[in-house]
Amino acid sequence: MPPSHTGVSLCLYFFFGLSVMYLHSFVIMKNPVSFLTALTSVILFAASPVFGQISTDSLSNQTLREVAVKAPRETILRMPAVQGAYLWAGKKTEVVSLQNMDVNIAEKTPRQVFAKVPGLFVYDMDGAGNQTNIATRGLDPHRGWEYNIHTNGLMTNSDLYGYPASHFSLPFEAVERIELVRGTGALQYGAQFGGMLNYVLKRPDTTRAFGLESINSAGSFGLLSTYNAVGGKIGKWQYYAFYSKRISDGYRDNSASDYNGQGLVLQFSAAENLTLKAEVFRSNYLYRIPGPLTDAQFAENPRQATRSRNYFNPELLLPALSLEWQIGPQTRLAWTASAVLGERRSVQFDRPATVRDTINAATLAYGERQVDIDGFNSFTTELRLLQEYILFGEKSVLSAGIQYIHNDMSRRQQGKGSTGSDYDLTISAAGWGRDLTFNTRNTAFFLENKFQISPRLFVSPGVRVELGKSDMSGSVSYLPPADVATSIPRNFPLFGVNAGFAINEQQSLYAGWSQAYRPVLFKDIIPGNFYERTDPNMKDAKGYNLELGWRGAAGPLKWDFSAFSLEYNNRPGSLTSYSDLLDTVILFRTNIGDSRTNGLEFFAEYGFRISDNLHASVFTSTAYMDAQYLGDSVRVGSSENRSIAGNRIESVPEWISRNGLNIKFKKLSVSFLYSYTGASFADPLNTATPNATGAVGLVPAYSLLDLNASFRATENLILRISANNLTDRQYFTKRPAFYPGPGVWPSDGRSVVFTVQVRL
Repeated sequence: MPPSHTGVSLCLYFFFGLSVMYLHSFVIMKNPVSFLTALTSVILFAASPVFGQISTDSLSNQTLREVAVKAPRETILRMPAVQGAYLWAGKKTEVVSLQNMDVNIAEKTPRQVFAKVPGLFVYDMDGAGNQTNIATRGLDPHRGWEYNIHTNGLMTNSDLYGYPASHFSLPFEAVERIELVRGTGALQYGAQFGGMLNYVLKRPDTTRAFGLESINSAGSFGLLSTYNAVGGKIGKWQYYAFYSKRISDGYRDNSASDYNGQGLVLQFSAAENLTLKAEVFRSNYLYRIPGPLTDAQFAENPRQATRSRNYFNPELLLPALSLEWQIGPQTRLAWTASAVLGERRSVQFDRPATVRDTINAATLAYGERQVDIDGFNSFTTELRLLQEYILFGEKSVLSAGIQYIHNDMSRRQQGKGSTGSDYDLTISAAGWGRDLTFNTRNTAFFLENKFQISPRLFVSPGVRVELGKSDMSGSVSYLPPADVATSIPRNFPLFGVNAGFAINEQQSLYAGWSQAYRPVLFKDIIPGNFYERTDPNMKDAKGYNLELGWRGAAGPLKWDFSAFSLEYNNRPGSLTSYSDLLDTVILFRTNIGDSRTNGLEFFAEYGFRISDNLHASVFTSTAYMDAQYLGDSVRVGSSENRSIAGNRIESVPEWISRNGLNIKFKKLSVSFLYSYTGASFADPLNTATPNATGAVGLVPAYSLLDLNASFRATENLILRISANNLTDRQYFTKRPAFYPGPGVWPSDGRSVVFTVQVRL
């Protein structure tokens, strides 16, 4: 029997109050690792009485695992029209199943993991697998901050309005599949231009009380990685807990990395139609930053370092509570409350590659380093309702909800650090050059309805209303207090519509248009020095995603072909302006103009059987992008503003193409991947010749070849090998203008990784 309305109300109130106490407890928690260890121990202790009753014959799900492994071409699918309380009908979606892929998951190599997602640009800044820097459709790939990034449906962006980068680092050994929804779904999940990227974690084996998985890797450049997970079902409880550790010396000199991460998921089936879940994840890594290179240094030796005293250390904790309630056959309710808590810390000698970090002959010491610490306290709660109903004889679907976000971000920068070489966050008595807070409160209401016009045709219009404001306060050493305080209101509606037409059972057309926006970020409104000013009327970037696609299958061939247009208006940038008060030219940070990216995305895969034991498939994932500024102007030199209308957007190649061959013989699977990324510019002026520091100039095109293989020795033992960049191509993907330093950042050369995966 379903719970009564009174009981359900009490249950909701209880879990709302519990979520507040839960989140608050983690804010003040001193040692989250001890908490995870203790809680896992409690679970295992509670389960110990039933361990003796476990039968080794309980293998009812082993056949399913075997089927999954024997279908390697089913590594990318699309999301269903309705999933939980989400409505994905008519949108371009992709689902990457990591369980069926031969890829380098220990280092999370994005070009392999996302090989079948057309147009995905990879920024290879850190080959140790700490971060995933990706973008689609001509957007900025820095830490994926053009996406609304989720883990198990929980937002992981550090601060969606102040610093939307996702510093949280998830071990891909824990991931079952990756869901990607392009920007036309923005009304459903939030208004990022790139879309929604959701990492769905593995689930426990519910046929047993205790199961164990261990994945261990060793590879080039001192890579050692271990991932260990336990999970199972005890009565109405399900649990899954993991611990991950990865160390690496790095491809370049002075680029060592030390990562550890933990996670725990507890699920309770209160009733047949009511599920409660508590989750907590933590990631922490210390990366030694080798520094940027000039083009001459890259040509001489791409593995060299210009820095030995620079470090980067983000540590994040993600606690959450959620509820899923199937109220009736056509009604679903979903509620979540989550937080992103932690810090992003760095200590650097922050200079271009042309400035050497050496010992001063007069002081017999290195120069002082700069210490920066960002603190994140981001809280999100969301309530969703999905209702199916009959209209004019056809089943229509309504999805509606409300989301509240409260982010309180602190930014302490330009602290004068030590002259030492170790990771040291101490600063001088002078304190911070910038000591600021960025507080955002935002409420969003969203509604989307799929109207089924006929058995083959549907239209799904929607609206999202954003109501909020961001306030900055604090002190900047080189500015008067009156010039620091800033308030940015955010009150506007966003509209969108999607449609779909079923040509037959296997082929369909889809189309969509949706507005999106990118909030003015913390870095956009902080003047870099005394001669910079910020426009007090700076606006959020706004625009839209437009797409039209055809997807389907015909026998062994499947495809997804789409055309898109992404318009990005009110882009933030810098102009020069004369100041009568200062009697000099100042740098003025403001909205500089608009841009548009038009393109084509094409994915096709063909599978065929050579014999009973020999199967093969080939695929291509290719995109063309024409990304241009429409009418912007940017600062040139110290006093000139120059139009860049018609110039290409930086870091957007015209062509990105990945092509693969997979061969499966009995228990052996072998995959080849050829990746091509075209040339791109590093600045809006489209400077082709590199400057002295390497911060601007053409980023050359490059091609890479990867080989991955796996062998299923037994039902519980899998052996893998990944040979990355087989031709040892020396290349780089981007010339960053800011962190981790302007210049050339070489990507990894040839490497080999061996992996052993055991399930018990």
